[in-house]
Amino acid sequence: MNIVTKAVAAELSDRARRAAKVAGEFADAVDREGRFPREGMDALKNERLMSIQVPGELGGEGASMQEIAEVCAILGQACASTAMTYAMHQIQVASIVGYSGNSAWHADFLKRLCDEQVLIASATSEAGIGGNLRNSVCAIEVDGDTVRLEKDATVISYGEMADAILITSRAHKDAPPSDQVSTLFLKGQYTLEHTRDWDTLGMRGTCSDGYIFRGEAPKEQILPRPFAEIAAESMLAVSHLLWGALWYGIAADAVNRAQSFVRAAARRQPGSTPPGALRLAEASSLLQQVKGNVVAGLRQFEEAKTDANKLSAMSFAVAMNNVKVGTSQTILTIINHCMLINGIMGYKNGTPYSLGRHLRDAHSAQLMISNDRILGNTSTMLLVHKQDTSLIG
Repeated sequence: MNIVTKAVAAELSDRARRAAKVAGEFADAVDREGRFPREGMDALKNERLMSIQVPGELGGEGASMQEIAEVCAILGQACASTAMTYAMHQIQVASIVGYSGNSAWHADFLKRLCDEQVLIASATSEAGIGGNLRNSVCAIEVDGDTVRLEKDATVISYGEMADAILITSRAHKDAPPSDQVSTLFLKGQYTLEHTRDWDTLGMRGTCSDGYIFRGEAPKEQILPRPFAEIAAESMLAVSHLLWGALWYGIAADAVNRAQSFVRAAARRQPGSTPPGALRLAEASSLLQQVKGNVVAGLRQFEEAKTDANKLSAMSFAVAMNNVKVGTSQTILTIINHCMLINGIMGYKNGTPYSLGRHLRDAHSAQLMISNDRILGNTSTMLLVHKQDTSLIG
């Protein structure tokens, strides 16, 4: 990384920390009330962080996935719901930036994203297929230059707060479930009929309620590339990497709280090793493993992103799946260690060492896309593909 790039990355990190400071002040209230993290998201918009992935020629900053992941990790240390909302928004931006081709409409939308810092939601889950995003029941209807779509979406995270929704469907009424397209509908072009509440253990601020989506828009708002390509080459990898980064952030804050607890204990008893010190060292080691897992995945993505063959290769899919599974499992072990270190002060809410929110938010990691589903896909690929064992790529 050259000096100029380092300076840009540092400036982005500074902006992210300012937004995270605001988000962190309201994190407990967002969790307790199960409400949208308005303050944190407004701070991200004020720092103009919603559009950093958009290319410079369209008004953005052309940020790399590594830089976006760093923003997610910083936010994850402050408020997991804010971090997850931001990550999901950036996953949709990646699909539009990478797969809108020469579409003038989508280019204009990306300029609007930069000007107005709009928030984009996603609707892939559907009644009848659950979280299997590579299949759809609903089909988009094309009538001349107009498209219409109705979808029973079991989850649309922050749907009512979004300015636009990128939604999947079958390409037409006679298409098989896996022949899908993505269409970007703007607020005012759709209605949401609330059907399911989001009253959950953790990640409560993502407000991932269910809705009947009904939309009508110009045909040009359909992304020109098939969703199969978007999912295989971008969406799944970007999801695993950005989610992994924010999950790392949650665990990192837990370790920081445990370290503060051990230091306080050491000050009270000079000359003796606090009982939690060895467990803290173990948690630190596990946290480094998570960091290495995410960083390696990000580097592999950056190296492959300009080569469609690499992005669609089984070895790449296996690597990205392993980032997700490994990270989501290990952070729970880390936070459990930290809970044991902090004891009752970690178990109680409202202390500087509280970890209940961290633990509850972290439990979502194995469920967003289910680890069992991912492991099933990975096992199938490993039947026909040799595991990559090289340390140099």
